[in-house]
Amino acid sequence: MLAQLLETPIRKYLNRHPIIVTQSMSLFDTLGFSWKRSDELALPSQSVDRALFRYKQMMPQFVFDAAALEGNPFTYPEVKTLLDGVTVGGHKLADERQVINLAQAANWLLSRVRDGTFRTNKSTFDHLHSLVANEEALEWGHFRGEGKISDVTPRVSLGTTHYTPGCFTEKGARNLKRLFEEGVIILEDTVTNPCERALAFFLFGALQQFYFDGNKRTSRFMMNGILMSNGFDAISIPAARATEFNEKMVRFYHQRHATEMIEFLVTCARSCTN
Repeated sequence: MLAQLLETPIRKYLNRHPIIVTQSMSLFDTLGFSWKRSDELALPSQSVDRALFRYKQMMPQFVFDAAALEGNPFTYPEVKTLLDGVTVGGHKLADERQVINLAQAANWLLSRVRDGTFRTNKSTFDHLHSLVANEEALEWGHFRGEGKISDVTPRVSLGTTHYTPGCFTEKGARNLKRLFEEGVIILEDTVTNPCERALAFFLFGALQQFYFDGNKRTSRFMMNGILMSNGFDAISIPAARATEFNEKMVRFYHQRHATEMIEFLVTCARSCTN
């Protein structure tokens, strides 16, 4: 992995910043990807209460955007109607279930950040997944291998090719649990900027595929939990930018270099605060 990292575009950056060379290489080696680190990565910060107010106010939009990224046909007005408790006809039950799952996860996240109990740990990650992927993934609420299924490793479709995570599914998920713990520890110890840490966590979860399905959705909820807990607005990827998001994620999976995705997420964040 170290040899591969030295061939990435980040090499020149690290050569110009020798103080963080060792730290960054250890961080990148643990997470499985690299990016151009910068002290200038910053988003507007107000307060936790303001971030929560805006998240609650914009929740229908967040749910709609997240569902649209999954190809869900619900329109924004239909999502808003469903969140108001009114049944919307003309859709598959699976599509309706997905929207409801996303709304339940968003509300749970809101309550955890509000009462100060949100944590970047496996318990929080698992619970969010149990809400996001309920009745959708092969199993939900625990890592691959912790349940009854231990012989299936997911593959992420990248158009004409696919991506298979480095950690294969195994009974008990020992390696996945160790990878997650090591990743969280090194993110918290090395990445002091909460914005950078939040975006990196999303990409860490998306790359390593800790669950059978719903990894990107669940990891974005964790990202937003980190952001809001530090007084930053949550980030939604607009439905109108779904193609752009997917194209950049494909390159991320292929190259294991995250600078482009981080810059993209920052532009999404700034559009959310305007």
